[in-house]
Amino acid sequence: MFKRTILGLACAMFLGTSAFAQETQAVTVDPAQGYLFNRFADNWFITGEGGVSLLMSKFDQHRKLSDRFAPAASIYVGKWFSPIIGLRIGANYMGEKSLSQVNQWTNGGQRVNGYYKQYFNEFGAVGDVMINLTNWWCGYRPGRIYNSSVYFGGGAYWTVARNDAKGGDWENAHNFNTSLRAGWINAFNVSNSVQLFLDIRYSTLDAPRDRVQFEKKTCGDLQAYVGVTYNFNKRTWNAPVVPVCPEVPDCSAIEARLQAANARIADLERQLQDCLNRPVEKAACPKMPLATIYYPINKSSLSTREVNVLRAVASVMKESGKNYTLTGWADNYTGTESYNDRLRHARVNGVQRQLVRFGVAESQLNATVNNGNLTDLGEKAVQLDRAVTIEEAE
Repeated sequence: MFKRTILGLACAMFLGTSAFAQETQAVTVDPAQGYLFNRFADNWFITGEGGVSLLMSKFDQHRKLSDRFAPAASIYVGKWFSPIIGLRIGANYMGEKSLSQVNQWTNGGQRVNGYYKQYFNEFGAVGDVMINLTNWWCGYRPGRIYNSSVYFGGGAYWTVARNDAKGGDWENAHNFNTSLRAGWINAFNVSNSVQLFLDIRYSTLDAPRDRVQFEKKTCGDLQAYVGVTYNFNKRTWNAPVVPVCPEVPDCSAIEARLQAANARIADLERQLQDCLNRPVEKAACPKMPLATIYYPINKSSLSTREVNVLRAVASVMKESGKNYTLTGWADNYTGTESYNDRLRHARVNGVQRQLVRFGVAESQLNATVNNGNLTDLGEKAVQLDRAVTIEEAE
């Protein structure tokens, strides 16, 4: 119950997520069913990380927090023996900034609030037991993007410090640390073989000559790393698949719905046949303009294309001998009413002149304007309202 409470939200966020939708399996493997373990050569990995270290010895709180961070780095090789349990070993480096009451192993004799600055370099061999919490508590899923793991381990560190009494050289600080450590890894898969992660770790260390000369005291060190892991050989796990046969459902409700659908289809077929047998009424087609000439915004001149159109229109007019009404239009969404009225007259007069040039008798043409909208389709169709229409007179 405690485990479910701790990672309930994390499981809800990440359980259903797949990094590679085309390659992942569709089921979550239940650890209770057991695993078919891989060969010893499979599921190996190598990890590199870098970050910062923050020592928390007795007098360090007197030093500004921003001046207490030091670099840290690690490299590991390891193996997962199951989707839940793994081991890794490697090397870890931590820089340590601290304060001391004694002027030895100090950073240039610099003092802060009466204490001497110290800078140590810790080089150690380390090992960890790793537990994948996501696979343990949420079930193993191939291709899951996020995995949360914890680890517990220890190591041994050799300390090197700057000795200002000997010209500031780095030398053995005569301090051998045995360290315990624990951490939390938040890993994100970017491919089948590569993970990016954030590692938060707490380690124990001996602080040399922290209070008075030759006195040692165990203290804590908090670290944060970002890094990358590369997985070797086979990277997934096999598990027995236990098929689940569903219960036979009661189909009476589905049968009733099918019967109702069949009755509805029969009714629609009857209505369709009645519609096909009904006499077709001839609808009167609305009278359409002989031609419509369109203009860009604020334009009343005719383009070469429109002149060619009017040449064809003039041929029809002359052959028919009928009278025609020319109507000038402008949209009512742009410009003032007086300006739009001038555009209407300029457009319709220009079309009339062009038709007369092409031989249409002026007596056949009645030029007028309309201050409404040609289409009434709204502002989205404003280009259709800038026109001159040519219609056969009533």
